[in-house]
Amino acid sequence: MSALGGALKETMPADAAWAALAGRVWLPAAGGPAVAALQSGVLVDLTPAFPTMRDLCEAEEPAHVVRTARGEAIGPVEEVLANTPRETREPGKPWLLAPIDLQAIKAAGVTFIVSLLERVIEERARGDVAAAAAIREQVTRLVGADLARLKPGSAEAASLKEALIKAGAWSQYLEVAIGPDAEIFTKAQPLSAVGTGMEAGIHPKSSWNNPEPEVVLAIASGGRIVGATLGNDVNLRDFEGRSALLLSKAKDNNASTAIGPFLRFFDASFTLDDVRRATVSLRVEGEDGFVLEGSSSIARISRDPEDLVRQLFCPEHQYPDGAVLFLGTMFAPVADRGEQGKGFTHKSGDLVRIEAPALGRLVNRMRPADACEPWTFGASALMRNLARRGLLA
Repeated sequence: MSALGGALKETMPADAAWAALAGRVWLPAAGGPAVAALQSGVLVDLTPAFPTMRDLCEAEEPAHVVRTARGEAIGPVEEVLANTPRETREPGKPWLLAPIDLQAIKAAGVTFIVSLLERVIEERARGDVAAAAAIREQVTRLVGADLARLKPGSAEAASLKEALIKAGAWSQYLEVAIGPDAEIFTKAQPLSAVGTGMEAGIHPKSSWNNPEPEVVLAIASGGRIVGATLGNDVNLRDFEGRSALLLSKAKDNNASTAIGPFLRFFDASFTLDDVRRATVSLRVEGEDGFVLEGSSSIARISRDPEDLVRQLFCPEHQYPDGAVLFLGTMFAPVADRGEQGKGFTHKSGDLVRIEAPALGRLVNRMRPADACEPWTFGASALMRNLARRGLLA
């Protein structure tokens, strides 16, 4: 068994037996995806009643639907997971997809003090990894750790901003970290995310990049948070460091958004408070023997998840198909991989595991974005496929 296949053996949440879990599965016989509920270890097709995951998120009680809805069995979840990696996939059998479809894919940036410092370092280094160590020491000395106690948008934060401007230490990243407005950007296009067991993409021209382990909220069209999953907000530090205007190129590339393994819907056993207490762990295993480990504690976030959602869903912006929102990460790798002072960057073949007890494990093999499986099934293909199957009202 490959390392990827072995990692997929431990995909499920620790309390999967009573968790309300749903995902999406590619059905070769239908030439398209199915919305699937996990019931007693078997993936059950809900597509006749809920053609898209967006529709399931709009249900009054998605968790109740997932537990009680009847449908045709697709197969045991272990078999579907085992058939997901492209390198070993049998094309005539179902495989797992990212658990979202029509939702907007959004991300919040600079929501933790550690990530704030690293964004400022990237900006000052102008994408030069060799300059990062000296700048990290300088920025830490200027900014310190007091920001962790500040409430963004408060009078105290405004006073600190004025002091930093006078000292010549102000940054656009400090603005979104402690100012009134959060950084919320479009991470990727609907239907472009990859799921667990799939390859995740790094732009082939990037020489300084890292994974970003995060919790991802699922939000219905009215702004109601209905569940959560895991995500990897793959980050190109050199691209964004050269210019913040390259954010879209740094964030949105083929297979650069990994989400999964399943959506866990809120119910009595799992609520937003559980998300607030969650710790997301990360392990990177390189084919060169390199190992990197880290974690991100949502309890240390500087903006509450509900506040971030209120800034996303507002009178000035609506999302009729709902959205998912990456909450950001406090993880910022600084350990050297190779030459001293050059820090961490991915190599092709890296196996990335992101996990949290209540959400399971998201596993991806890193490849150059242009070597990953191309994205060809967009919204128009989905609508035509569902219409052909008689699933659209």
